[in-house]
Amino acid sequence: MIIRYSPSFLTTLKKANVRIRKSFEEHITLFAKNAHNPHLSNHALKRKYQGYRSINITADWRAIYQEKQEGNELVAYFVALGTHKELYK
Repeated sequence: MIIRYSPSFLTTLKKANVRIRKSFEEHITLFAKNAHNPHLSNHALKRKYQGYRSINITADWRAIYQEKQEGNELVAYFVALGTHKELYK
C-alpha cells in the first residue's frame, strides 16, 4: 500500500509536539507493514467522515485516511490528524 499525505495533514504534523511526531512515525511504520495491526485500532468512520478510516497515534490522537485505488495500487491518503475531541466534535 502506498501512503500519501494531504498538505493540511503535513502542516498539522509539523506543528505537533515532538512526542506526537515520534508516535506518528512509529505507528505509520506499523501501518506500512500491516494496516490492520491491532495496536493501531484501525476502524471505519461514520457521519462526517463516512468512507474514511482512523488509526490511533496515541491514546487521544488519531490519524484519518481514505483508501483509494490508483491503477493497480491501493493508496492510503491521510487527510486529518488531531485529538479525538478536535476531529469528532
